[in-house]
Amino acid sequence: QVQLVESGGGLVQDGRSLRLSCAASGRTLANYNMGWFRQAPGKEREFVAGFRWSGGSTRYSDSVKGRFTISRDNAKNTVYLKMNSLKPEDTAVYYCAARPRGIVVVTSPHDYDHWGQGTQVTVSS
Repeated sequence: QVQLVESGGGLVQDGRSLRLSCAASGRTLANYNMGWFRQAPGKEREFVAGFRWSGGSTRYSDSVKGRFTISRDNAKNTVYLKMNSLKPEDTAVYYCAARPRGIVVVTSPHDYDHWGQGTQVTVSS
């Protein structure tokens, strides 16, 4: 079983940056797909970014492409989401997710098996 713990959220002003972390434990993630999702009040959970831990393509939603970067630290078993040029519309609870199969990065939250508790990101205008 994989446990995921997010951290790094907070309140920032429009145009500033934040880096979220997702610490994974319980199992090696070598064959996992990892994803970041977010959910704003009254909206569905949406895909933000994802990659396959063992390598391959990285995928971003159109709304964050060019501003957000997903990365990992193998030694720390940690996934990061660096968020630059934040906008008020980026305000949401951000979740880390893991999927123990697949070659292609998928974007539906229903395809991910393991989730963290979420971390709040609020961008003020």
